[in-house]
Amino acid sequence: MIEIESIGVEPGTHPAAPGPLDPAPPPGRAWRGSRKRDGLSLNMAKPLDKAALAIRLTLLVLAVTTIYALLTMDDQGINILKAILDTLSNFKTIFFQPYSQHFTVWQAFCEIVITLGLAFLTTLFGGVIALFLGLMAAQNLSPKCLTNVIKSFVAFIRAVPTILWVLIFAVAAGLGSTAAVIGLTFHSVAYLTKAYSESFEDLDRSVIEALMATGANWWQIVFQAVIPSTATYLLSWTFLRFEINFANAVAMGAAAGAAGIGFDLFMAGEYYFNLHEVGLITYFILAFAIVLEMLATNMKSKLLKKA
Repeated sequence: MIEIESIGVEPGTHPAAPGPLDPAPPPGRAWRGSRKRDGLSLNMAKPLDKAALAIRLTLLVLAVTTIYALLTMDDQGINILKAILDTLSNFKTIFFQPYSQHFTVWQAFCEIVITLGLAFLTTLFGGVIALFLGLMAAQNLSPKCLTNVIKSFVAFIRAVPTILWVLIFAVAAGLGSTAAVIGLTFHSVAYLTKAYSESFEDLDRSVIEALMATGANWWQIVFQAVIPSTATYLLSWTFLRFEINFANAVAMGAAAGAAGIGFDLFMAGEYYFNLHEVGLITYFILAFAIVLEMLATNMKSKLLKKA
């Protein structure tokens, strides 16, 4: 199949027809517009490479598996329509009728502060440790063998979910805030090490070479060029991890007994099944999350103005 486009042909004239010596398309291909000859543009359809073929086969397998699962799913006689209506009714109770029976608003505020403290502590510990590991993991600041070892180690840590690290440390420290702090810090170090190292690697190599030419040592390069140039990125990544740790701290309060608002949420939803309290706690968490986002944006804008 040939698509023909006129290129540079005078009005009232006709483009020259391809001659008998024009090469034919290779077997299994068709000209589609990438060849140009005598005012004609012909493209050749590219065959599927291995990557594209693998992607299409993967999507096909996922589609077939999903359809098969939906067709063979055992709903055990559940009325899907009634289940949807009940879920919407629960959402209405949660978001439009929030109130508390087992704790006061002040107690909920104090529990939120405990959860924030847990998130702040783990982010602080993780950020300080990750700063030094990130400097050693940056390819423009450290030997390649060292960067490969550190990046492989933190990649392994990131591959394991945070809740599993908390449960692993709970074997030694017991369920509670101690295991939660260690587990969250462990995962925060791995996350921020990757983020910080990539921020350091984006620094212009000429700046480092210029400082090295003046006789600056490694620490002078780090504190006079690397960190000042990447401060906004470091702040953004740190606040992003702080928000993640805040959400994880809520979950740890329910799953690992780490106290805070997460434990109250667990009791309201699983023990009392009080959707009104679930709604009130949800609004508290959303309000504090919005405040954290506004604070992070404000600090970043001030840092940019100073820079």
